[in-house]
Amino acid sequence: MIEAFKITGLDLSYGEKHVLKNINIDLYKNKVTAFIGPSGCGKSTLLRCLNRMNDLIDDCHITGSIKYYDNELSEMNPMQLRTNVGMVFQNPNPFPMSIFDNVAYGLRCQGIKNKKVLSEIVIDSLKIAACYDEVKDRLKDSAVSLSGGQQQRLCIARAIAMHPDVILMDEPTSALDPIATLKIEELIDSLKNEFTIIIVTHNMQQAARISDYTAFFMMGEIIEYNETEELFKNPKVKKTEDYITGRFG
Repeated sequence: MIEAFKITGLDLSYGEKHVLKNINIDLYKNKVTAFIGPSGCGKSTLLRCLNRMNDLIDDCHITGSIKYYDNELSEMNPMQLRTNVGMVFQNPNPFPMSIFDNVAYGLRCQGIKNKKVLSEIVIDSLKIAACYDEVKDRLKDSAVSLSGGQQQRLCIARAIAMHPDVILMDEPTSALDPIATLKIEELIDSLKNEFTIIIVTHNMQQAARISDYTAFFMMGEIIEYNETEELFKNPKVKKTEDYITGRFG
C-alpha cells in the first residue's frame, strides 16, 4: 500500500503542555482512517498537523517528521499543502454567500475566472458530494439557508472543488441528526476511491462502520493502530479493549 503520510517521532507542545508524544503512524492512500479516543487525547491536534494548521498557533512547538509522500511537510508551501490536503470541520461553516459561490470560492482565489470552467467544477463537485440534486435549482440562494446536513455536504463539495488528494474531517457529523449523519457516512464510503480520508470521530460505531484503519489515542499517545475490523474484534492492548467496550472514556 502507498503511504500518503508517514509520521515518525512526532511530539507537539502548546507552551508547557505536551499534547502529542512520540507519534509514529503510516496513513494509507485511498483508505479511510479513523482517529478515536477520549476528549483531549490529541486526535484533532494530530489531524491539524497534516495540513499545518497548527502553524497558526503562536506557542505551538513540533519536533519529529511528517512526510506527505516523499516530501517533508515542514518544507512544503503551506498554501499548496492545504490545496492538496482539504479540511472539513466539526460544525458546517458555509460562507455567507450563494451555494455556487461557496464551491467556487477557492477556485477564484487561485485565479480561475472562466465561467464555463467554474460552472463545470462546481456542478461536478456538488454531484460527487451527493448534494447536486437537492440544490441544483437553488445555486444562487444563500448557503446558510440549507439544512445542517446539506451545509456539511456543501463544505465537502467546496473541499472537493480544489481537487485535493486528501480530505481531513474533524468530527464532521457531531452536529448533525442521524439521517444527515447517515448521508455523510455513505458519502465518505463513496469518496475513498478518489481521495484519502482521515476522520476524527467521537463515535466508535461510526469508526467501525466507515473506516479501513483505526488509531486509538489516549493522553497524547497512540495506544493501538490496526485495520478497523481487527482492532474492534481483537484489540491487542488492554486499554483499547477497555475503551471500546465502554469500561472508560
